[in-house]
Amino acid sequence: MHELAIYDMDRTITRNATYTPFLLHAARRLAPWRLLLVPVLLGAMLAYVLKRIDRGRLKEIAHRLMIGASVSSVDLARVAESFADRTIAHNLRGGALRQLAEDRAAGRRLVLATASYRLYASAIAARLGIDDVIATGSIIGLDARVAARIDGENCYGPAKLRMIHAWLETHGLLRPGIEVRFYSDHVSDAPVLDWADHAFAVNPSPKLRRLAAERRWPILIW
Repeated sequence: MHELAIYDMDRTITRNATYTPFLLHAARRLAPWRLLLVPVLLGAMLAYVLKRIDRGRLKEIAHRLMIGASVSSVDLARVAESFADRTIAHNLRGGALRQLAEDRAAGRRLVLATASYRLYASAIAARLGIDDVIATGSIIGLDARVAARIDGENCYGPAKLRMIHAWLETHGLLRPGIEVRFYSDHVSDAPVLDWADHAFAVNPSPKLRRLAAERRWPILIW
């Protein structure tokens, strides 16, 4: 039996969300003048709240505003590395580190499944000793420049489960032959929590807390 321990990232492993802080960090490092566009970014966030755009489109707009329509993958990798260092130093839950260590000691394969962009989630995962990353991808051209466009799906909600299934297939892992633990803080991950053999609601949002009580999922406070 192959055992997997799959973790959401934002507010599960980290105390706070990472996406907007990453955008601001990237703007400061690559082009500080882009911080003047923050009011435009807030307008895009309002459009999302009003359901005029979806989360994926919001991400693309935010990327274009704070990072640019196209940026060198080498430059962005440096930014991602420095952001990962800051995240590890200031934005981790101690309980998450202890659980990662416990799952690793038990021989489970550690997987990060997050809606955050792979371009910085992978750097954070590497520092945590996580084996594999399933995350929102970015389109990278033949010129090695990263575009402000999502490659495939935004790894959120039902799409996260689809991307996990695709990852399993790529790695030759068949569902009957694996045992899955999944940790998340948010009700948007209900499809994956329902699918997992062992579901854990971590510092759950109010909606997830109610769902966890209904489904009898353990609640963990990290």
